[in-house]
Amino acid sequence: NAEAPVKRAMQWMPISEKAGAAWGVSPRLITAIIAVESGGNPELVSKSNAVGLMQLKASTAGREVYRYMGWKGQPSTSELKNPERNISMGTAYLSILEHGVLAGIKDPEVMQYALVVSYVNGAGALLRTFSSDRKEAIEEINDLDADEFFEHVVKKHPAPQAPRYIWKVQQAMDAM
Repeated sequence: NAEAPVKRAMQWMPISEKAGAAWGVSPRLITAIIAVESGGNPELVSKSNAVGLMQLKASTAGREVYRYMGWKGQPSTSELKNPERNISMGTAYLSILEHGVLAGIKDPEVMQYALVVSYVNGAGALLRTFSSDRKEAIEEINDLDADEFFEHVVKKHPAPQAPRYIWKVQQAMDAM
């Protein structure tokens, strides 16, 4: 049931709206990811050391955002527990994915699915299910509608949670 985590995540909507406007990412998508990832708990730290509302790993998404911003190193755990910083960095990471490695995906719904799978399991893992060549992978993705893309993820993605994650984020968005 997505209602309780979505309700808790909605309290962060003003920050999601600000970050979404700054990075060109849907605040509803940001809030849905918060609902799925942390249930709206900014203090949450996972077994794999993902931190805060958007469950960012300092060594992967955090480092990627720092590099994009021209900063050295990676964020601290306390920085990632700060709701505004966490949402800003998580949103920045979504934008980096959308305008970087996933650039060229034309269908907005397919892009959203590709974004959420890439957010949770990495863009490389997703693209490799289509082709080892990024350009060819994007072309193959553009031949699919959202349902066909979802089915491809179900059948070909190495991480079993990938299609479940698309479904969970969609459930959270529908509950808003």
